[in-house]
Amino acid sequence: MDYATSDHSPPFRRPLSSTADNGLKIVITGGFGVGKTTMVRSVSEIRPLNTEETMTQAGEAVDDLAGVQAKTSTTVAFDFGRISLDRRNVLYLFGAPGQQRFWFLWDRLFSGTLGAVVLVDTRRLDDSWYAIDRLEHHGTPFVVARNDFGGPRHTEEQVRDALSLADGIPLIECDARSRQSSKDVLITLVRHLHTLSAASPRARETTAP
Repeated sequence: MDYATSDHSPPFRRPLSSTADNGLKIVITGGFGVGKTTMVRSVSEIRPLNTEETMTQAGEAVDDLAGVQAKTSTTVAFDFGRISLDRRNVLYLFGAPGQQRFWFLWDRLFSGTLGAVVLVDTRRLDDSWYAIDRLEHHGTPFVVARNDFGGPRHTEEQVRDALSLADGIPLIECDARSRQSSKDVLITLVRHLHTLSAASPRARETTAP
C-alpha cells in the first residue's frame, strides 16, 4: 500500500526544538504491503526517512505477493518519521519491513519501544501473526489497526477470534493514507499505554493512601 496520502501533507521543514529531551519510540509493524510506509509518511511532521527499493524478479521467489501483486517497491530496513508532542516530548516512528526475509530486524527495532501498532489487511490476516507473536514475546504493548483495502468486511469479533486478541487490546479501523486517521491510531495507542500504566501494580502502590 504505497500511494499518496489523502490529506494535505504535513510541514516537512519543521526543526527539532532544542528543548526536546524526551524521545518516545513507537514501531508500526505488520505483514507485507499492509501500509506501514504509507502510515509513517501520512503522519510524520518531517520528510520521512525510508529504505524503499524497487522490487525485482529475483524477489518473486522468496516474497509472497498474494494480494499485493501491484506492489512495485518495498522497505528493506525501516521507515522513520517524527511527531513533536510538545516542547519536550518527541514521538519517533519506526516502520518495520514486512517480508519474512527481513524479520530478523524486528527484534532490534522492538528494543526500547514504548508501544506498537500492528497494521492488518483483513484479506490476509495470517500475515499479522508473526508481528503479534514477537510483540507478545517482548512484552511490548500494542494496538491493532485494520487498514481499509476495500476487501470483505469482518466483524470485530471475527477479527479478534482470527488473531486470538485479548479483549483488552484495542482494535480499530483506519486508513493509512489519511493523516487524521493515522493520528487517531497513535492516540488510541497512547491511551492504551496510559491505561496499562495506571493499572500496573507499581502505579497502584504509588497512588495508594
